[in-house]
Amino acid sequence: MIDLHGHYLPGLDDGPADLATAVAMCRLAAEDGCGTVVVTPHLRRDEWPEVSPARIAAAVAALQAAVGPAPQLLAGAEIRVDSELLADLDAPGKLLPLGGSRALLLELDPWGLGPDPVELARELRLAGWIPVVAHPEHTPFLGEEAGLVERIVEAGARLQVTAASLLGEAGRWARERARELVDAGLATLVASDAHGVDWRPPGLARARAEVARAGGEERAVQLFDEAPAALLAAPAPPLGGAA
Repeated sequence: MIDLHGHYLPGLDDGPADLATAVAMCRLAAEDGCGTVVVTPHLRRDEWPEVSPARIAAAVAALQAAVGPAPQLLAGAEIRVDSELLADLDAPGKLLPLGGSRALLLELDPWGLGPDPVELARELRLAGWIPVVAHPEHTPFLGEEAGLVERIVEAGARLQVTAASLLGEAGRWARERARELVDAGLATLVASDAHGVDWRPPGLARARAEVARAGGEERAVQLFDEAPAALLAAPAPPLGGAA
């Protein structure tokens, strides 16, 4: 399995506080069946202004050296969306795609502040990127306007729901919403959004088993293996933000 979203780097954001915890998280992910993990600290957030693509890349290399070969760690970021995001595409070193691919993991404002998400998805696709909307089941405004999620997907975005939501560990509303998105074929990616060993721990196996139980093994393979692998296989466009 491939986990496209997790906060594994020590001391950068609200993930693990120290290297020992980060190593323990990586080992839990590997033991749970994740061969590849894309580490995605928060980027472009006021709470952590010192986080940059260069710092993330260095921290990933240090963590991989401490963990060993498994799981394979790839650099990425959970990118906060605001009105300056599109301008940052042409600024070298401002944005960091998932594992060097053309996929950008986006964190929308919970209440819809910032650019129109449909237009944003269209603009990113025209620029050669694949927008991936993180945890839409936890983004209130996406459920308030009828047809909004469908229009975002039609504009070229992918939706990534959180494993804990599918399992009911993030509340009833998140569970129902995540399962609706998966059942409707709107959400095509599942990730852990791991933050620690005890709180939001790594691992996708239980969520994968739940998807297989409800929708069949073929559906589980698609969500947890094939779709994330295909996303990572698409090389980033030659733009400044991908440098």
